Formats: sequence, structure tokens, C-alpha cells
Amino acid sequence: MKAVTWHGKRDVRVDTVPDPKLAEPTDAVVRITSTGICGSDLHLYEVLGAFIDEGDILGHEPMGVVEEVGSGVTNLKPGDRVVVPFNISCGHCFMCDRGLQSQCETTQVTDRGKGAALLGYTKLYGQVPGGQAEYLRVPQAQYGPIKVPDGPPDERFVYLSDVVPTAWQAVDYANIPEGGTVVVFGLGPIGQFCCRIAKHRGAGKVIGIDLVPERLAKAAAAGVVTYDTREHKYLGDLIRETTGGRGADSVIDAVGMEAHGAPIGRMAQNLVALLPDPIGAKITEKAAIDRLSVLYAAIDCVRRGGTISLSGVYGGMVDPLPMMDLFDKQITLRMGQANVRRWIDDIMPLIADSADPLGVEGFATHKMPLKDAPHAYEIFQKKQDGAVKILLEPSAA
Repeated sequence: MKAVTWHGKRDVRVDTVPDPKLAEPTDAVVRITSTGICGSDLHLYEVLGAFIDEGDILGHEPMGVVEEVGSGVTNLKPGDRVVVPFNISCGHCFMCDRGLQSQCETTQVTDRGKGAALLGYTKLYGQVPGGQAEYLRVPQAQYGPIKVPDGPPDERFVYLSDVVPTAWQAVDYANIPEGGTVVVFGLGPIGQFCCRIAKHRGAGKVIGIDLVPERLAKAAAAGVVTYDTREHKYLGDLIRETTGGRGADSVIDAVGMEAHGAPIGRMAQNLVALLPDPIGAKITEKAAIDRLSVLYAAIDCVRRGGTISLSGVYGGMVDPLPMMDLFDKQITLRMGQANVRRWIDDIMPLIADSADPLGVEGFATHKMPLKDAPHAYEIFQKKQDGAVKILLEPSAA
């Protein structure tokens, strides 16, 4: 089969690799019809090469049609249309029972001290082959895959794999009061849906912050108040001016360590990328090379007693945090990988609604055949050609 594979920094290729096969009774094999490129994939493309091997298959936002199931999978059959969550969870362990599927104890990567295994995402999370491919072996298929109806286009459902549940959790964790104000830093796919979900769930004012014109325009078209960081230097002062001097009730950081406009962080990460993998891996895990400018801005913008929700991925171990400000302002901080399965029952009625209240259909700015993945990664990483969300379609010519 054809699959998108990693070959080095900013070097992904479409290779011919062996077709996946059932390895465990709880496996399924799915023929992929649509698969997204995520901002987290750009961490592999740009920063986290020390944790990935040449030839590893990328991707964790797939959906498709079941081809084969193991003897332990009784909830699926060949021909079922499914979305595959990015975290691999069993559904019956201590953590899954508590709605913490991203910490599943059955697939937990204990030798790395990490949570549940993830599709297509480095040695830190199990080095499981990913879904940017023609076929995918899905572990824990007795629980993970989400059956969806035939008929509506893939784009109606594919974002259930990651984007919409991640945004839903970010909004839930943000604890936005009814009619309150929320600031969303980063208007990539997660940030866009954070804004839409916050409005749907009763936020009075949603403010989106970014520096990419296409992203700002997309959020504004959805009724979001937008601020361009290139035009507003003192965001904390600006937010306080619009909130009676207090600041926002809630702030969502949908950026993480790939923040633009942080040249020192970028330089440090580029230097680490030049080191041998074992050394680079240790420095990435232990040293403070993340770009914390957005997190600092979030702390500045949130009101006293407010909540900051982190959905953007951070990777460093000892990043310096302004603990005095966090303590003095009595800020609640919540974060973590999305527990995809936990939120599906809340989200599915909105996705299935023909009125499409979250605007999932037509959200993708680009749909491209799998063979064009190298170009897709490049324009997404460089924010060229208006690329906000890219879907790869393995069956497309």
C-alpha cells in the first residue's frame, strides 16, 4: 500500500509499504477514505525528529471502511463506516472508566512514562503506524472506532478523530461562565472549533487571536471578534479594556510549542535538531526550549480567578512558569490530550444535524490525494496558499 512516511526534518514521502494485517484479536483493518494533517504532525515535521525513525507512518486523523476484524471485535463488521480516534484506548480499564481515555492503562506507554498510545505519533506514544495511508491496523477496535452512517460526505465526520473532541474538551476545561468572555489563542483548526463550540455552549463574547490573515478571516466569518498580533502589541491591556478592566473569564491556548513570533524558542529547537537523536531527545524532554510566549500572554489576559485551558501541545520538562502570577491571580489551569471517546455522545448530535451547527462541512481549505502529501505538509507548515486544514484522500487520483 501507499503511506506517508517520515524521513527527516521537513522530509515526508509517500512510500510503498507492507499492507497492515491483524495482529491481535482486538484489531481491525480499515481502508482509509479521508485522513487529516494535524498541527501536531508539524511537530514531527519540524521539531520532534529525535523520537521518530525513518520510515515511520504518520497520521492520526483517519476515517474509512472496515475491511477485516479480529475475533475479539464483535461491534464492527466489514463494510462499516468508521472514524478512528487518535488515542488508542480499551474502554474498560481504571482510566477509561473515568473518561480519561488518553491515559488508558491497557495501552499506556509506561517505559516512556507517558499516557495512552497514539496513532502515528513517535516512540513516546508507542510508535504505532499511523493513518495517512491506504489502510490502517486499528488496535483496541472493540472500543475505539466510531461507527457513522453512510451517505453524508467524509468531512461531516472525519474531525471526530481529533479536531472537534479536542476543541470540545478545551472549551469544557475552560469553564466559561454563561455569557462570559473567552479568548482563544491560535486560530488553526483546533482554535477555530474552540471558537465555534464556545459560542454554541453559551459564551457571550469569543475573541480569537492569531497573525495569519486567512485564519483571522475564517474566524471572523463565524462571528468571532478577532485581533491580529501584528497590530496589537499589548494584548493583556487590550483584553482588559474590552472586559471592564478585569480580563477574560477564560483563555484557551490552542497554540502550544509551535508558536510563531518566538525567535529564541525557534533558534533553540533548530539547534537541538542538529544534535544526535539520543542527545536531542534528552534535551527536548528535560530542557526549557518550548516557546512560552502564548502561555505568558494567556496568564496576562485571564482575569483573577479565571481559567486557562491548554490544548496546544507542549514538550519541555522544566519550562519556566510565572508561578507568582499564577498563584496571585488564583488561576485554574487545565490541560491534556483529548479523551476522544468521552465526548462523542455530546458531539455526535451536532455532527449528525443536517443544519451543521458547527460548520464542519466545507471547513477544509484543501482536499488532496495522498500522493501530494509532501506538498500538503509544506504549505501547511509554511501557512501558504490559505492552508488552514488539509484532508488527504487515499482513493483520489
